[in-house]
Amino acid sequence: MAQARVKARGESLWAERFAVFAETLLTGVWIAVASVGVVTYPAAFAAGVRHLRRRTAHEGGGLREFVADFRTALRGGWLVGLAGWLALAAVWVDVLAARAGIPGGPFAGAVGVLALIGLAVAGLRAAAVWEPGVRWRTLLADAGRRTVLDPAGSFLIMAGPAVVVLSAWFAAPLAVPVLGAVAAAAVAVEERYRRR
Repeated sequence: MAQARVKARGESLWAERFAVFAETLLTGVWIAVASVGVVTYPAAFAAGVRHLRRRTAHEGGGLREFVADFRTALRGGWLVGLAGWLALAAVWVDVLAARAGIPGGPFAGAVGVLALIGLAVAGLRAAAVWEPGVRWRTLLADAGRRTVLDPAGSFLIMAGPAVVVLSAWFAAPLAVPVLGAVAAAAVAVEERYRRR
């Protein structure tokens, strides 16, 4: 099917795949810029994923559509971003308790870190299927179920932020375009889950 579309447009399959790769890197830059507002990262990721879904479906789209999606996703997405930072702060307190030697601290720290990872994966999965008009609460509830029911997909999505961190450790500017690769991975995981 993809080859038929590529041939109809007169492009080689290699050129089509390279175009998707380049679009993914550009989307990472857009996500990073839109995430500067600290609590805007869920809306930025949702807009980036929606942009990549449009591009891979050959429906067009560009910066103007990304900005429009970002503004729409931001309406409820900033609360999700704020909740994410609060969850991170709570886990940080658990980790400090574990390091201070408080009884039960190591267990609380481990549970907190695992819960934070699960919440992050559910948040990325929710943003990956975001559409205008859908409430974030509904998206997060459904994403929580998919996170548990699709452990392989959840593991793949969980690896994405790890790659971003490793890229930043290696060379900080690399982390920016890698965000687009995380968005592309989320698109692929959710498409795989939908077709099961």
